[in-house]
Amino acid sequence: MVTDKENFEPFISLERPDNQQKLTLKNGVVVSDKLVRIAGVSPGGSIELGGKSVKLAAVSENHFGHFAFMKATDYQKIYGKKPEKNAYLVRLKDSSSKNIVDKANEFMSLKSVKSVSQNASMVKQFNVLADSLNNTMLVLVLISILLAVVILYNLTNINVAERIRELSTIKVLGFHNKEVTLYIYRETIILSVIGMAVGLLGGFFLHRFLIEKVAPSIISLNPQVSPSVYLFPLTAVTLILTLLGFFVNYRLRRVDMLEALKSVD
Repeated sequence: MVTDKENFEPFISLERPDNQQKLTLKNGVVVSDKLVRIAGVSPGGSIELGGKSVKLAAVSENHFGHFAFMKATDYQKIYGKKPEKNAYLVRLKDSSSKNIVDKANEFMSLKSVKSVSQNASMVKQFNVLADSLNNTMLVLVLISILLAVVILYNLTNINVAERIRELSTIKVLGFHNKEVTLYIYRETIILSVIGMAVGLLGGFFLHRFLIEKVAPSIISLNPQVSPSVYLFPLTAVTLILTLLGFFVNYRLRRVDMLEALKSVD
């Protein structure tokens, strides 16, 4: 896309993907981030556009499609000719779906218009993909929580059953119920904390990998997430550990320690 100005505002806002800093075209060609990643180049490098090697000045955040932005003077230097103005950017005051469709039909009825591209349709496609990913992630989160409950419950049950005589001995020696519970449950807490730390670290890199691979070639998804995404699993696992701790304490209170000591391995 070519313009005589230094930017495309108010139609298109050029921003850096990392800090949303405004970009202008006075320093050279600006290319959308997904195209840059596919081409494997970085600012200062060269990218081939229309059969010509073009120096990349900056990268712009763009979630749908591939675009290269430059000034008309830069275009003339690169391609040796003036840019052909074959498209117009139109911004409607009334952005309702009905008005967009009506105006698009009006434009298409003109003989001089070959096609009309609507941002609304792009937004709709993007939202469909985002909703699909959100539903998938919700299912995975629920399954993960259920899996955590099953694993922690079975692990604790096995640990208590295998060491019931040891726990009985400790209780007979005069340890309080809370001390006995922590004696057996401390291992589960430590393992869970280690698991949460490893899971958060691994999940961070796995999320970035999946976001890059799942998105179609024309769609760029922002891998940055809010802190609540990390706080939710931490809260869920902590709640499970707390409830399971009360369950273990209740069970150990009900165990006949003397009978357990009499049992034969």
